[in-house]
Amino acid sequence: MTAIGQPSGSTAGERSRPARKPGRAIGLRATVAVTVAVLLLGSTLVKGLVVGNGAADALAKEVGNSMTGLAQSLARQLDSTMWARANQIAALSRIDALKDPAVAQSTIDELKRRDPTIAWIGMTNVNGRVVAASNGLLMGADISSRPVHQEGMKGLFVGDVHEAVALRGKVPYLEGETPKFVDVSAPLQKADGSTVGVLATHYSWEWAHALIRQLVEPLADHKGLTLYILSADGTVLIGPDPAVGKPLPVATLTSRQRDGWRSEVWPDGITYVTGVAHGKGLHDYAGLGWTVVASQPADIVNAETNRLRTMIVGVGALLALLFSGLGWIAAGRIARPLGAIADAAEQIGKGERGVAIPDVGGAAEIRRLSASLREMIDSLTNKDAALMRLEDIAYEDRLTALPNRRYFEQYVEASTGTGGGSATVMYIDLDGFKPVNDRLGHDAGDVVLRQIGGRLASIFRDDDVVARLGGDEFAAVLPRRAGRPAPDTAELAARIIAAVNEPVSFNGERIRVGCSIGIASWPEDDRDMATVMRHADAALYKAKRDGRNRAVRWIRSVMGAEG
Repeated sequence: MTAIGQPSGSTAGERSRPARKPGRAIGLRATVAVTVAVLLLGSTLVKGLVVGNGAADALAKEVGNSMTGLAQSLARQLDSTMWARANQIAALSRIDALKDPAVAQSTIDELKRRDPTIAWIGMTNVNGRVVAASNGLLMGADISSRPVHQEGMKGLFVGDVHEAVALRGKVPYLEGETPKFVDVSAPLQKADGSTVGVLATHYSWEWAHALIRQLVEPLADHKGLTLYILSADGTVLIGPDPAVGKPLPVATLTSRQRDGWRSEVWPDGITYVTGVAHGKGLHDYAGLGWTVVASQPADIVNAETNRLRTMIVGVGALLALLFSGLGWIAAGRIARPLGAIADAAEQIGKGERGVAIPDVGGAAEIRRLSASLREMIDSLTNKDAALMRLEDIAYEDRLTALPNRRYFEQYVEASTGTGGGSATVMYIDLDGFKPVNDRLGHDAGDVVLRQIGGRLASIFRDDDVVARLGGDEFAAVLPRRAGRPAPDTAELAARIIAAVNEPVSFNGERIRVGCSIGIASWPEDDRDMATVMRHADAALYKAKRDGRNRAVRWIRSVMGAEG
């Protein structure tokens, strides 16, 4: 069995071993200067990152909301304009006088003269033949197959943007382009509700271009701002020339039904802050499902925040240089007296005689340190042997001469702290010991404990540790060494129980006690040694519940369920 002494890792030889000379390290002055510089630079970089990112996020949000607001404003104006035009044609169609083609012709000519956005306006009879038309265009033509007549016969009709090939070259438009129109038509009905024809209008798409120009002019300082108007199927109606007539390059922007903004990479590899708004109609006009998209390159949005971030980092670098210099000077007042103390301590450590810690000047704390070190060195002189004797006493149970709880716990921690190896833990508790103290007194109890301690010490192997934890509780750790078989815990427990059951003589009386044993293994039962010890303790109490004077091995499937 292991003898009383220092647990692994704290031998007297190790205490007397000279300390290794430290390698070359950076000085205090340099440490302070570098630390100040690093802290300032670090805080500056963090501040630049946080402020810059925060400003970038705030600016992106502001621009995104601005883009969304711009798109919503244009969408509302488009809806408002279309609602006004639809209401105008609906109101005109209800005038009885317009059923007369001659009256209708004069009214149409006046409307065309006053509203330049009307590209063509005409009246058809019930068969779809044009009987009145602005500037005489399409007069007598059959348009019965066109949606503007077919849908107009059913009720108020607003048609989406389309090309009007029949009117190309006959109405003013952008040079080289096929004109685009929006249709509005309404039925002409008699008092009895019968339909006699249709009032049909082609509104020039040029008015939408005019709306965009009005919105964009106040935003001339928004570099890179681009507006798109999309039809219900996602085709670009108005936008940069290469995009017109094609789907928007980023389809996900229009897939969402709610207005809002997002930052996204487009196919050209550039990230844009983009606002999206959907036409929702106005009053009884449901709208044509148009979508308005406003976008601006993110690098233009972030240019100001990048400049702010650069300025913060530059100022921080200058401050770091300045304050690190001041730190170098201030640290010198501390480093010099500390260096004198360190030199003296190193000489004392080498055993040089006549050397004392100097009484240095400088800061009050350093003077106190110097005085305290002198007193400490004096008090430590010639006390090492006494400390070793006291330590041996502290680890021994005075009654049984076995190791005590303190030694046992430190031994377990030292021998299993590295995580390697394996061991068996046995908790041993005497059965029937309390009646001995109650009936015969504590002297009899002490005799029993001394003899039981001696018997336990003789049973275990030399490298096993058995200790008295207190009262009538004992514990043992059986390390399992490589190259030799593990202990037979069942056979060992039987020997322990048999040895404890042997009577103890006291004043001519034979005293008998028994013992209960709990057994657990490390690391098989758990990799945490403290948990294994709790398992052994739980097994011990199960042994007592099962009838005492027996051993119980902790088993996870049984003991775990009971726990």
